[in-house]
Amino acid sequence: MAKKQFKAESKRLLDLMINSIYTHKEIFLREIISNASDACDKLCYQALTDESVGMNRSDFRIELKVDKDARTLTVSDNGIGMDREDLENNLGVIASSGSYKFKQEIGDDTKDTDVIGQFGVGFYSAFMVADQITVVTKKFGAESAYTWTSSGADGYTITEGGRDSVGTDIIMHIKPDTDDEHYSEFLESWRIQELVRKYSDYIRFPIRMEVSKTRRKEGSPDDKPEYETYQEVETLNSMVPIWQRSKGSVTPEEYNKFYRDKFHDYADPQKVIAVSAEGAVTYKALLFIPGATPFDYYTKEFEKGLQLYSNGVLIMDKCADLLPEHFRFVRGVVDSPDLSLNISRELLQHDRQLKVIASNLEKKIKSELAKMLQEDRAGYETFWKNFGRQIKYGVVGEYGAHKDLLQDLLLFYSSTEKKPVTLDEYVGRMKEDQKYLYYAAGESLDKIDKLPQTELLKDSGTEILYFTEEVDEFCAQILHTYKDKEFRSILDQEIEEGAEKKAEEAAGAHKAALDFVKEALGDKVKEVKVSTRLKSHPVCLTAGEGLSFEMEKYFQSIQPDSAIHAERILELNVDHPAFQALEAAVTADPDKAKTYAALLYNQALLIAGLPLEDPSGYTDLVCQLMH
Repeated sequence: MAKKQFKAESKRLLDLMINSIYTHKEIFLREIISNASDACDKLCYQALTDESVGMNRSDFRIELKVDKDARTLTVSDNGIGMDREDLENNLGVIASSGSYKFKQEIGDDTKDTDVIGQFGVGFYSAFMVADQITVVTKKFGAESAYTWTSSGADGYTITEGGRDSVGTDIIMHIKPDTDDEHYSEFLESWRIQELVRKYSDYIRFPIRMEVSKTRRKEGSPDDKPEYETYQEVETLNSMVPIWQRSKGSVTPEEYNKFYRDKFHDYADPQKVIAVSAEGAVTYKALLFIPGATPFDYYTKEFEKGLQLYSNGVLIMDKCADLLPEHFRFVRGVVDSPDLSLNISRELLQHDRQLKVIASNLEKKIKSELAKMLQEDRAGYETFWKNFGRQIKYGVVGEYGAHKDLLQDLLLFYSSTEKKPVTLDEYVGRMKEDQKYLYYAAGESLDKIDKLPQTELLKDSGTEILYFTEEVDEFCAQILHTYKDKEFRSILDQEIEEGAEKKAEEAAGAHKAALDFVKEALGDKVKEVKVSTRLKSHPVCLTAGEGLSFEMEKYFQSIQPDSAIHAERILELNVDHPAFQALEAAVTADPDKAKTYAALLYNQALLIAGLPLEDPSGYTDLVCQLMH
């Protein structure tokens, strides 16, 4: 019996197949089971036109067997099998795929036959864990069976005999353990079951294996029960994935259980989105919006991505390219027979099919969120509490590339409605002569509501959006306008036309006091001016062009020694008794006037939520006025 050499490149190429293509050794079982599934599919397809096959789909199976003593793992199928020529062509030539040739031969009928193999290298992945592989096979319609044996790159032998029935046995002799590798794990029943559930749960044929179970011995006493171990053949895979079933045949409880089990979440999903698409790319998707924010969601450790399947075989556990960053909270699965897989079936090539699926899913998620917003407002507000910040990040990200897609999903708290509202709802309630979407930013709703700058607008019944998250003002800057209405901060920009001119006119009558305060405060403020936005309060602090105080706080929080500061403009209410007392002191008692100026400036800092430059000095000033 002469040993034959592989027809393709021999040792170097086989070494590449074994050591370079696959990232994880455990992948080998997925590949071998997928080949067995292809073999069953081929004979099942032939049975449609050949009555002599004498089998239907329910007769096909894949069986696994572990022999720890012999250190072998066997995968058997009753599929189409191979003859000597097939063994030479498919196993003697690395990167020759019998499944790929089969798909080419049946042409247009491939849509009914979902064979998995494409590249002819999956079989050789078994050499990652096995030092010898034996293939015992008999082809349907052939008289003889054959045994193919190889220990790797040194070649292979083919002998006649070894099996009476149609099908194939792949017998892998598992390598001995080393200091670096524990190959014996692939001889453990629990590990094999785990790998089948992870990678091959949705193979369409039953994958069966004899497993050990424990039961109470019959007749053992209740006070001292005895137990025994027994062996039972069990089907390890569920075969029909839930996303392949029609929506009407799946109950909400089944969707919830699948989600909790699949994604290890304690809570039910808030929303289930089932997608079935045919056309340029055929795929099915089952997406979930979680009912609660994952504990690690806003950390670097969180990984986005959907599970990607091809014909029920897991290709990637988290395919990040299927989800845009603004919808990274979505979990789910995508299954498509049309994917252009790379040679290892582990990484997806960045091709048109993937982009089409990703684009379609983005539109579908947006559509479902918009529908929830319109039809289930309470549910949407729950979603918003969990993931609204992510939508805002999406508006700001990539220089506003997605703002048009996401702007109608935004919610902000309303001063008049006392609840979150959409931008569309705000604009719909605007007064006829109102030119701006007014907003105020602060640390909390309560603090914003008490800001001096909100008084006049609230008195007039004008609605104000309250921004309480760091990203909110960045959203307003990126959007700039909504339905031709410009965003305007009531804290940093004039809130009415002609306000600047009105302030300048009033400043003329109080120029001496304003100049005095500016000189007293020096570089602490850029400008001291008359305010047109205050009613019952004497003072407020506004920022100049560009950076707001809330943005300054944000940058300071991520870089405490940052030199980034907003400009400080002190605005004074010239109708307030406090200003009138200061103005009188300018000529009567300049020292006291300086104390008043310092007090008013520190009060403005406190109102704006900015740190006092000298807290103890401020308390001293207050104490001076008390005696």
